[in-house]
Amino acid sequence: MTALLELKQKIKEIYGQYEMYILPVMKFVLALVYFLWINANMGYMSRLNNVFLVLILALICSILPSSAMMYIGFVLILVHSYALGIEIAAFMLVLILLMMIFFLRFSGEQNVTFVFTPLSFAFSLPALLPIGSGLMESSLSAIPAGCGVVMYYFIRFLRSQSTILVNPDLEMTDKLQIMADGLVQNWGMWIAVVAFVAVILLVHLIRTRSFDHAWRISIITGGVAYVFIMLVGSFGMNLNATVAMVPLLICTIAAVLLALVLEFFAFGGDYSRAERLEYEDDEYFYYVKAVPKASVATSERSIKKINAEPVREERKAEDNSGTYANPIFRQDEKPKRKKASPAADRKPRQAEKPAAKDIDFEKKLEESLKDL
Repeated sequence: MTALLELKQKIKEIYGQYEMYILPVMKFVLALVYFLWINANMGYMSRLNNVFLVLILALICSILPSSAMMYIGFVLILVHSYALGIEIAAFMLVLILLMMIFFLRFSGEQNVTFVFTPLSFAFSLPALLPIGSGLMESSLSAIPAGCGVVMYYFIRFLRSQSTILVNPDLEMTDKLQIMADGLVQNWGMWIAVVAFVAVILLVHLIRTRSFDHAWRISIITGGVAYVFIMLVGSFGMNLNATVAMVPLLICTIAAVLLALVLEFFAFGGDYSRAERLEYEDDEYFYYVKAVPKASVATSERSIKKINAEPVREERKAEDNSGTYANPIFRQDEKPKRKKASPAADRKPRQAEKPAAKDIDFEKKLEESLKDL
């Protein structure tokens, strides 16, 4: 445990030191994976299936706010839909505008959850997103999470019905009817929307409580609630949606374990040293529970080597260096002694002052009294 705490402390120090470089790299990687996922699941416009174009767009997103990759993703989705048909592009545009007007404009900075949602399905860990959003973000993240689920299922629907929608003999009204039915009557999508929204709200509610181990309890509760909602929606309500139970359980357990790792690095409270504080001011009484963070004091040792050998060698070199003034080249010459000038010897010496012990103070006192 101590080694893990030291690793956590080092990671936090590195992140705090290089935050201005790490954040753009993380946004670049997220945008790159998201745009590649859009091209892989749609890919109707061949010109957009270019790695260099995706790299340029991801690089632009790395210097912009996090919500910018959602809007650039909307543009890619619309262009791919236009390649499939103008009716599909119009329907997709109306769907995106409805999301932005009625839902996404309220969530603000939480809209990056919209990007994570389809990627959680792509990596077969859908339960990780609502649990992680409930832990790390506010309850408003339920809005972009639900919209992300709708977009993910609708893109899958377009992929499965693309051969029918590109049929030129099919009327425009028939295409619109097929897409409307695929959106409204997709019960598996609506069950997932309910599960995501409910789990985010539940995890966030429990995580913000003051009892011990609230984060871990919220993670386990969120995993159980996700499995329960998915199973009840599939089997208990007799809807036209089926969920494989074993893969659902395995993926949810993996998501819970990853969420516990996230809790260790993001929170890591030491409840054994928790304290309850009470204080008041002129208007209020305050009851506070303080939970210290689990951390280990890492001592940084700096060893400074002091080597005096180079200095000694430099001094030797200076002593042995040969110059014209050096006696090495003038061995026969003896150093001349300066002769004292006779005028200096004739200078009168200053009279020496008598020592204090040779003065007769009584006699001096008597003489001064006689004078008076």
